[in-house]
Amino acid sequence: MKHVTKVNGARQPFDRGRVQRTLRNMGVGAEDAERIAHEIEESVPDGVKTATVLRIIRSRAKAVRPAAGHRTNLRRALGLLRSKPDFEEFVRVLLREHGYRVETGCVLAGLCGEHEVDAIAERDGATIFVEVKHHASHHRVTGLDEGRIARAIIEDLQEGFRAGRCTVSIDGALIVCNTKLSGHAKRYATCRGIGHIGWDYPEEQNLRTMIEKTQSYPVTIVTGVSRSVSARLAAAGFVTAKQVAYGDAAAIARDTGIPLKKVLLIAGRARAILEA
Repeated sequence: MKHVTKVNGARQPFDRGRVQRTLRNMGVGAEDAERIAHEIEESVPDGVKTATVLRIIRSRAKAVRPAAGHRTNLRRALGLLRSKPDFEEFVRVLLREHGYRVETGCVLAGLCGEHEVDAIAERDGATIFVEVKHHASHHRVTGLDEGRIARAIIEDLQEGFRAGRCTVSIDGALIVCNTKLSGHAKRYATCRGIGHIGWDYPEEQNLRTMIEKTQSYPVTIVTGVSRSVSARLAAAGFVTAKQVAYGDAAAIARDTGIPLKKVLLIAGRARAILEA
C-alpha cells in the first residue's frame, strides 16, 4: 500500500477515491476520473507529498478537459463566497433553477415573535422558508443547531398563521449549507420532516448535483476571481458563472466598477467551463 505525506509531515494511505472526487470536482467525467486516479496511484512513489499529487491531478485534468484549467474546485469555490449576501443570493438563484418560486428573505410574524428568514420558496403547492448556512472552510460540518432552530420557527409561524398574525401559511423549512452534515443533523431533520440540502446530502438532490445538473456554478469557480472581485460582482447581482458568461460585459463593468478587460477575461473563462 502506498502512502502520501501531508504538509505537517504525517503519513496516511493513498486514497484513490479522494483523488477521483477531486477530479470530478474539477469537471472530469466519472470514467476519466477513475482511470486517472488509478494511473496516478500506480505512478507516484511511496510517501509522495500531497501537494505533488494535487499538481499531477490538475495537470491530468487539464489534459482531458482543457477548461479545467479555468476552474477551481467546486467546494472551494463555494467557500470563497461571502456568507451574506453572496451565498444567500446564490442559493436563491439555484432554487429558481430547480423550479422554485423564490422571494427574497423577509420578516414573518409568529405567535410569539418575529423571524427573519433568508427566503420563502414555493413549489408543488408547498410553501417553505429557507435558512442558509455557509462556512468559509468546506471541511467544517453543519450540525444539529440549525435543524432545532428551524423546527421551533416552523411551530411559531404555523401558530402565528392560525392566530392571524402571519400572512403566509408555512408548510415547512429547508436548510441549505455548503458543507457536509453531521449524522445527528441528518437524523433530526429526517425525524422532524425538515428539508436539508448539504454538499453531498441527500444523495439524489444535494448541493453538488443541483449545481452540476443546471450548471449553476458560483462565479468563484472561475480562476482569477478573487474575493474582492466576487464581492463586487455579487453586490451588482452577479453570483453565478452563467450570469457573467452570457451577460452584457459592458453593463457588468459599469455596474461593478471592474475594468472591462477583466470582465471579458472572466466571461471567457466562464463560457469555456460551461461549454466544455
